[in-house]
Amino acid sequence: MDVRAHVCSIFHLDKCIGCHTCSVACKNVWTDRPGAEYMWWNNVETKPGTGFPLRWEDQERYRGGWRRTEKGPLELRCQSRSDAFLRLFYNPNQPNLDDYYEPFTYRYEDLLDAPAGTDQPTAVPVSQITGQPMEIQRGPNWDDDLSGSPLYAAQDPNLPGLTPEAREQLLAVERLTMFYLPRICNHCLNPSCVAACPSGAIYKRGEDGIVLIDQERCRGWRACVAACPYKKTYYNWKSGKSEKCILCYPRVETGQPPSCFHACVGRIRYFGVMLYDADRVPQAMSVPDRALVEAQRNAFLDPRAPQVMAAALANGISPELLEAAQRSPAWKYIMEWRLALPLHVEYRTMPMLFCVPPLLPLMGRSADGAYGHEPGQPFAAVEQARLPLRYLASLFSAGNEAIVEGVLRKLLAVRWVKRWQSVGDVSATELGSVLRQAQTTVAEAEAIYAMTSLPTTQDRYVMPEIQREEAIGAVGEVQACRGCTGFPDEWASGGRP
Repeated sequence: MDVRAHVCSIFHLDKCIGCHTCSVACKNVWTDRPGAEYMWWNNVETKPGTGFPLRWEDQERYRGGWRRTEKGPLELRCQSRSDAFLRLFYNPNQPNLDDYYEPFTYRYEDLLDAPAGTDQPTAVPVSQITGQPMEIQRGPNWDDDLSGSPLYAAQDPNLPGLTPEAREQLLAVERLTMFYLPRICNHCLNPSCVAACPSGAIYKRGEDGIVLIDQERCRGWRACVAACPYKKTYYNWKSGKSEKCILCYPRVETGQPPSCFHACVGRIRYFGVMLYDADRVPQAMSVPDRALVEAQRNAFLDPRAPQVMAAALANGISPELLEAAQRSPAWKYIMEWRLALPLHVEYRTMPMLFCVPPLLPLMGRSADGAYGHEPGQPFAAVEQARLPLRYLASLFSAGNEAIVEGVLRKLLAVRWVKRWQSVGDVSATELGSVLRQAQTTVAEAEAIYAMTSLPTTQDRYVMPEIQREEAIGAVGEVQACRGCTGFPDEWASGGRP
């Protein structure tokens, strides 16, 4: 048993209001530089929709992530050993600037210098790359709140798996619904971007699993862009280097949450530590698609189990990190309550960002064709949800509808419990039936409600301060890193290179 620690994020999609505060916070901190204008390390998408970059989920086009082979081990979809060298110079599966958008600004001096007249002056949009006037065709959230349009929602790559009737109902005005999907780098356990990088510039930090790019070693081959199925690695056209979300590791090292987490208005984000067995990872990602969610759960270890605690301490995990794993909100959502699911686990990168699927407005259809609840019932059944279970399953469980149905039933059971407590129009018999179907209890429903609706900052973000020198010392000699950072020896002696 090879016990390791990894940071883990939870996004509760029922609480996201689509305000984009997280995106703006990240943009102002990290990507407001020349060459990074089009980068959005954090973005919020409307689902159903095409996303950013355009149709990033269409792996028949982009060929990101891993795939199973007949021999057993996984292999990259974007390249093989035989063609990896040729694809360094041209990779047809990479997104181009049109799939993102050409970054633009406005010629504001047109407003300030315009002569007096009867017409209202306008600021002409200009490209931030060429500086020439342009016609804006797309932006980072171009389909925001337009999930009902045939232009965007109908192009969602997850829709082909639905029946024609389900697709028609999903896009019908009477059933129109949508939800917001915030996305950052998943900092995967089995990242395909790390495996594809020919220069070895991308690496995972041993102490917390954060995936970073060494800007000194990066040669701008962009193999990482093609390999990432979530398209969360970007190419800086100014510096010629690849860049990606760093999970605000300077903040994480001081016990603070990342900027997008800290700025979240809806308080949808949770951040904690998970322990996992590295020996189980290859097996977990080699199972059939429908078993991937459970296989990833089986790779996680109970931080309170005595044998796990002993193995973790022996493997260099600090007592502070172990204690944080025991209080982690990620453990509760993923393993204890089994509510959080990985986004597109079928890409087999073992993402460490989990989402609680949204419990969208539930509706029923009466005999005369009108929508409404069953008589005498405060909530409709999960099967009558506006958004088909198959659509949610294509996002969060590799098509396994039973897993998503179980999550939605438990979320609905929490509402039944609170209705029973506050309004009192639910009988004990009805409540008992709902709890049995959801395989939960009143006590668990109360705990879920408290963590969802009433959490403090200390409840949502459980991460100790990480001292880099301690982490390095646990796995190697600190003196081996001398000269890699800080001032060189000749500077310390008063000289200059």
